Amino acid sequence: MRVLLLTPPLVQPNAPYPATPVLTAYLRSRGIAAAQADLSLALLLRLFSRRGVRMLARELERRPPRRGAAAARFFRAHAAAYERTVEPVVAFLQGRAPELAARIAGRRWLPEGPRFAVLAELPAEAAPEDEQTAARHLASLYLDDLADAVREGLDERFGLARYAERLAAATPDFAPLAAALEGPPTAVDREIEALARAAVRRARPDLVAVTAPFPGCVYGAFRVARAVKAERPGCLTVLGGGYPSTELRELADARVFRYFDRVVLDDGCAPLRRLARGGRPARTFECRGGRVRYRGDAAARPPRHGRMPAPVYDGLPLPRYLALRETTNPMLALWSDGRWNKLMLAHGCYWRRCAFCDTSLDYIRRFDPAPAATALAWMDRVYAETGYAGFHFVDEAAPPALLARLSELLIAGRRPYRWWGNIRFEPAFTPALARRMAQAGCVAVSGALETASPRTLALMRKGITLAGAERAMRALAQAGILVHAYLMYGFPTQTRAETVAALETVRRLFAAGALHSAYWHRFALTAHSPMGRAPERFGLRLLPAPAGGFARNELPYAEPGGDALERLGAALRRATYNYMHGIGLHEDARVWFRDV
Repeated sequence: MRVLLLTPPLVQPNAPYPATPVLTAYLRSRGIAAAQADLSLALLLRLFSRRGVRMLARELERRPPRRGAAAARFFRAHAAAYERTVEPVVAFLQGRAPELAARIAGRRWLPEGPRFAVLAELPAEAAPEDEQTAARHLASLYLDDLADAVREGLDERFGLARYAERLAAATPDFAPLAAALEGPPTAVDREIEALARAAVRRARPDLVAVTAPFPGCVYGAFRVARAVKAERPGCLTVLGGGYPSTELRELADARVFRYFDRVVLDDGCAPLRRLARGGRPARTFECRGGRVRYRGDAAARPPRHGRMPAPVYDGLPLPRYLALRETTNPMLALWSDGRWNKLMLAHGCYWRRCAFCDTSLDYIRRFDPAPAATALAWMDRVYAETGYAGFHFVDEAAPPALLARLSELLIAGRRPYRWWGNIRFEPAFTPALARRMAQAGCVAVSGALETASPRTLALMRKGITLAGAERAMRALAQAGILVHAYLMYGFPTQTRAETVAALETVRRLFAAGALHSAYWHRFALTAHSPMGRAPERFGLRLLPAPAGGFARNELPYAEPGGDALERLGAALRRATYNYMHGIGLHEDARVWFRDV
């Protein structure tokens, strides 16, 4: 059986999403013919081309943009300039035309739409120092404008790294997705279907597996499956990835199976191997006679992580990925700028006790680290295939001991690699370990500081102290490693005073150079967390949830002061945006809450 693994629209365009390279390598290691394609990148390259610009211009001539659609109106007035420049700009962001940096940085060549207004807000010291970086920032703003014009002129659901996200975000009912799929297709929908049909014609698969890691690619995944069914009716279609593994564990809506024959949960290796060989389904939903049922199998254990082969990248057009630099903050830019080969050192989380986290799910609960020597062998193999020396470790939290040993091997082998990844801010990250990691090529880390409050950190069973986290962050930063913090507000019982104090801690860390970027998210109660599974233990009262048979993860609960939390969140984000650009670092954090 021939298997085709697809990444649907839309995900970040600077590097391949890691699911298909990992699964392709695994299936081939088991003697199964497997190929892969990235339809997310393919869609962006179609839209960001002379052909795509002409299509957008025709649509805006036929249907002029509404009032307030600033990007579409600007595009319409400068369509000829966009048509002349779009393909050279894409080539520059792909690294194929570095000679254009001076022309772009000179700011006389590209049309500068609404997104360029941000440049006037930035202090002079936040501007990129070198010409290539400055040009990448300007070229990225140019593409942001073009993406906004596509959203305002072709499809209101379009975003640069997400498509129709609202249709899949916390939606218990499949009806809105089904209506969109069976309604009149937009121009973007037609492009997706054409790309899916072409991929199937090239590969002639018997099984097509589509990964849906995030809500922003779920609609794209279903649109792809719809096209596959039309092009190759006898082909088995399978949905897997982070979204179904988290959101669809109670799937009961038979309409899903008009598009996908199977829905796979958790690690996809064993389920896909069985389906490709015609064996008994494992960890798989299927629909028989209009009734959805789940086929679990305890014997279908995932392969040990350390025995997995290195990811493979043939079939993916590596030189065509787009490195975007939408921010001048060097830490924040890492997510979208640069060619990062994505690897996982350890499956799952070695702590797995946080009360708010999905600790009952396989991707957190099953901790399975690879030996450092195996991780190094993967890096060598991937570097040999891709030619790219940058690595992003996509672990839930990379174990300090594993990072220490890997650093020793990298230093001893004099490898040229640059790498970064997610950690826990623990005492194990001493100045000595931080220096060793930096010497081994570590350029950045990200970690969760959560509420940045001693009382609530203990309440959520985070397993770190604020003082210990600060010491780890300072050690890493002093070694020359960039540090990003994930932050949380609205945690149950968290007070306004604690929230203000948390921002003061964040300000102090930025001012001390121990923190380089940060992101605040509002607490969400999820069904697979200890708090969601036993809310009464945490003093929470669940509210009635709408039934629907599709997605279930975020749980509604009685939350006093919801409007005040929204205002607090806006103040936190506004302050942190300024801190990331060097503004307000020596002012009391309370100034950001004057109107809250």
